[in-house]
Amino acid sequence: MDNPSIVVSDVLDSAFEALLSDGLATFNQQMAGYHDRRPLAVELRDPATGQVLGGVSARTSLGLLFIDLFYLPDSLRGSGLGARLLQACEDEGRRRGCRSAVLYTLNFQAPGFYEKHGWQRFGEIPCDPEGSSRIFMSKAL
Repeated sequence: MDNPSIVVSDVLDSAFEALLSDGLATFNQQMAGYHDRRPLAVELRDPATGQVLGGVSARTSLGLLFIDLFYLPDSLRGSGLGARLLQACEDEGRRRGCRSAVLYTLNFQAPGFYEKHGWQRFGEIPCDPEGSSRIFMSKAL
């Protein structure tokens, strides 16, 4: 192969993501003896319209649940739905054989919510805007 070029972009092409995912799956299969990475979606839907209102996107792999994104509109916060979504995500992680879970949140988002549900901080990194930080959390499942 000639000198490969490096291209930086803000577009995530599906073929690019598939190449990375497949490559890591093959490597993990070789190293761990199996590949079990799976996406996980926990959707909150309006019963009348079926429209997705919020939810959790996550993934499971090699005994770990990774929570990537968690969103509820302001009008539904404090209703108990967030706790139910988180519980459903954790329960599915357990069903898939995960022993632990990890996520990160911002200090102005929901660290207290997660702590209330048994999550523990294991790291914090300052970020923008000034005074903000990313808080890394884990929970034994």
